[in-house]
Amino acid sequence: MTTNVQEPSLLPPSAIPEGCVPWNGEHARVWADAAVPWWVPVRPRRWSFELALWCAVLVAFALLTTTDLPPELAALLPLQVMWSLWRPEVVRFSAPVLIALVAIRATELSWPALVCATLLVLASVTATELRARARARQRRSALATAGGVTAVPPDADGRVRRGGLFLKFGAGVGVPGVVLIATADLWRWTSDRQVALAEGLFIVGLALTMLLSGALGRRRALTLRATPATVLRVLVGKDDHEDAVVYATDDTEALRPLFTVATRAVRDDENGEEDKDDKGDEEELEELLDAPAKTGARAPLREAVLYGIPCDGAEILLLSAAKEPGEPPVAEWSTGPVRPLAAGAARRRIAREKRAAVRAARDKARDEELAATVRAGTVVVPVRRWRAGPVDWLASFLTVQWCLGYFLLGIDDSLWFRGLLLLFGLMCAVRVPVKLRWRITADRTGIWLNRLRAPRHIPWDELRAARRESFELQLRVRDGDNWAVAAPRWAWWQRRRGLIHPYDALAAELSAMIADPALRPTGESEVGERGRQLWPFAVLLGLAWTALLVTRWLS
Repeated sequence: MTTNVQEPSLLPPSAIPEGCVPWNGEHARVWADAAVPWWVPVRPRRWSFELALWCAVLVAFALLTTTDLPPELAALLPLQVMWSLWRPEVVRFSAPVLIALVAIRATELSWPALVCATLLVLASVTATELRARARARQRRSALATAGGVTAVPPDADGRVRRGGLFLKFGAGVGVPGVVLIATADLWRWTSDRQVALAEGLFIVGLALTMLLSGALGRRRALTLRATPATVLRVLVGKDDHEDAVVYATDDTEALRPLFTVATRAVRDDENGEEDKDDKGDEEELEELLDAPAKTGARAPLREAVLYGIPCDGAEILLLSAAKEPGEPPVAEWSTGPVRPLAAGAARRRIAREKRAAVRAARDKARDEELAATVRAGTVVVPVRRWRAGPVDWLASFLTVQWCLGYFLLGIDDSLWFRGLLLLFGLMCAVRVPVKLRWRITADRTGIWLNRLRAPRHIPWDELRAARRESFELQLRVRDGDNWAVAAPRWAWWQRRRGLIHPYDALAAELSAMIADPALRPTGESEVGERGRQLWPFAVLLGLAWTALLVTRWLS
């Protein structure tokens, strides 16, 4: 059973290149069967970039603190894992380097480290070769299906922004890495010199990864625009992360997704306007790090023409039917690589979508009931205030416990580790006052948010939405400077007890005020009602943490 029973929106015949054949179920099945086995890792989504980056940093730090690995191996091993997932092109060059380093340092390594490094090299090389062969099979299958039909992509003369964000980030990230490597010999203690060298090599490796990703993405985008591309007719939908999901033309019920790819629609006012580079980078960063809320609802399918050869890591263009009848077709360039879905992954994806649809229907009914209750019970007052409650106090307690855990378990026998311990404490000192003392004040002009510095004012016209996403209460602002605060939440326990999370109630009340100006407060708040500045509390906590660490180090 599927949640998508709508007929696909059709492209106008003039938008379909002459001779373009449909990618039907039989041909798509051959293409899908050419994918790698289920146990071979594939490219993760772009929105998981930040999470994987932090995981790699933590692994590198753990290798430095818990093993006797040389600095170059401690930096290269986690990078090898990242390259095998994101940049398999690098593995063929990095694996020989890693093997040479292990051979040179073999007498200095313990046998568990030697075995783990060897297994990592074998696993990464095997996975990379299997992916390369699957990619070649998928290319041959797609070319055979297209029958040699090609066409010039629409908007081929437009400005190419692909890879710009990674190129800028890579150049910025590489600077501190080079500085650490250059100054590694200036540290007094041997352990500090090793940490500086390992961290510098790791940061430079990350920077080179970003630069290579940006360069390869831009080169592939330019190649796709330069010559007539292979074309196929497909069906395309959207998932919860606004990535394009491609199906065979006869899979109108969306039962077997073939691959997903991150895309961005071409706007008519973008071509030839160089002064929008910064805006484009901000949009790309938003797509990369700030995925939209999951609704569980699957977007209706649309007929599309696929330009390019679909395979693992490929660059494509989708010219799809518009969402609204009578509008022109929408051209969407890929902003990330094609990610094929194996049969098992496709089945799990469909199962997740069904469960998400059930949860979405249940949550929608609950939210509608809550919104109706809020609207009926809302009394227009001069000023309305919300403030931190028990769930926020619990979040603050957990944050303090996390920081104290680092204090009790932290290894502080070098300047690097002491600096990290101080940094973690100062981060907690900044976050805890916000969690304990946040306040939202609504009046006729908008809302006021207290913060470390002076209260921030957001006019009603600038406030896009208020929602609870996972553990966070999020206020979305049109200028992109959003506000959020997090607290624990147990959905199953709330459903069982019939309770409403404070963030849900607050988001429902603010949403009602955003939608209906008649429900907004009528007065204007005083300065004292907008909350105090929180920086004095943060300074006190930071000084207390610093004094605690200094006392420990001196003893």
